[in-house]
Amino acid sequence: MIRVLVVDDHEVVRQGLRFVLELQEDMELAGECGDGAAALELIGRLRPDVVLLDLAMPGVDGLAVLRELRGSGPAVVVLSSFDTDGKIVEAIREGAVSFLTKTVPMEKVVAAVRAAAAGRPALEPNVAGLLMAEVRNTRPRDPLEALSPRERDVLAGIARGRSNRELARTLTLSEETIKSHVSSILAKLHLADRTQAAIFALRCGLIPLDGALDDQPP
Repeated sequence: MIRVLVVDDHEVVRQGLRFVLELQEDMELAGECGDGAAALELIGRLRPDVVLLDLAMPGVDGLAVLRELRGSGPAVVVLSSFDTDGKIVEAIREGAVSFLTKTVPMEKVVAAVRAAAAGRPALEPNVAGLLMAEVRNTRPRDPLEALSPRERDVLAGIARGRSNRELARTLTLSEETIKSHVSSILAKLHLADRTQAAIFALRCGLIPLDGALDDQPP
């Protein structure tokens, strides 16, 4: 029996997936929730085989969940309304087994769950094409290109010596979201801690040398 955890902040979507899973003889609903923080808690407690994960959720989003799992634990099938190239590639890079949009027929979702439980990806042709293009793209890139604009803001704040609380106040975000951004920055740039992140930001010229550690908010 394949135990599936459904993570989506829309109740209607969860209801639809719950109904479909209950019709499958080889699947059962292990649990459901509407945000990433609850998902991480349920994954640790319920030990599902497969997670159907939305990307856009309040607080801790789907990408943050993937980064926290770091490829360990259950297989993750992303089921999202986001279908931009960047989101697809990033989700797969962060450990998702498959990426499906919410417009696909439910039989494809069921097939992807079965494939994920068996350790196989179920990639749509456009997703496979994107991954091939990513592999073939060998041009040198600015390391900062891996970061989103918001992550660059957080990295600049780290280089200025700001705490998570100060960054949350300055950027009008929750401390939990700041923590998620910091984890993402360290993972994307292959850095061990905030000190290395600050040094990296200075070397890349993200902020001037005389702007480090002397731009504390009042």
